[in-house]
Amino acid sequence: MNVLAKQIEELNHTLSSQLPKEVLHVFEKSIEDLKNRNLEESSCKVGDKMPEFSLPNHKGQMISSAEILKKGKMILAFYRGNWCPYCNLELRSLQENLSGIKNKNAFLAAISPQTLDHSRTMAETHELDFDVLTDADNTLAKKLGIVFQLQDFLLPYYQNLGIDLADFNGNAENSLPIPAIFVVDGEGCIIFRFLDVNYMNRLDVEELIKVL
Repeated sequence: MNVLAKQIEELNHTLSSQLPKEVLHVFEKSIEDLKNRNLEESSCKVGDKMPEFSLPNHKGQMISSAEILKKGKMILAFYRGNWCPYCNLELRSLQENLSGIKNKNAFLAAISPQTLDHSRTMAETHELDFDVLTDADNTLAKKLGIVFQLQDFLLPYYQNLGIDLADFNGNAENSLPIPAIFVVDGEGCIIFRFLDVNYMNRLDVEELIKVL
């Protein structure tokens, strides 16, 4: 078992012992509902073109896909937000393996619909040395077909846990991206894709480096 998978297993054990069974059941129901929608099938796939973008990073600088791809490959890691413990584990794992990614001449950016302030908090809290981009209103994620609206039955449980998506995302859409990783070559073509509506499942970063 890889390091990230072991960390996720430990997190699952911790949450299962801390959260009420009712909450865990509702989370499971949400995941099953998303599985039944077959969102993976309707999203951009290997061989498709990555839509061009220009998004602000956590420092307020605009990051352009066109400029990135002039230098090499691009890795885009879509995550849900600061409030998601699984996303925190994944981004820390990417940071820990950043040298291996850079050795492959690849540019890494993490992307979420969070406001710039929350993106900055994510980067500073975890001391991330890669760009954390804000995709306002999930504009890019929608073009990729990886966005879903949080189910109404789940919203009260998020609120009870202190997760206010309106505050994090700066809108009232209650929409999130499916956690996903895309690798894009210099021609702007998607050459690798990982996404899973079960947010507990994350890509082993060592496997990511192997495809670069």
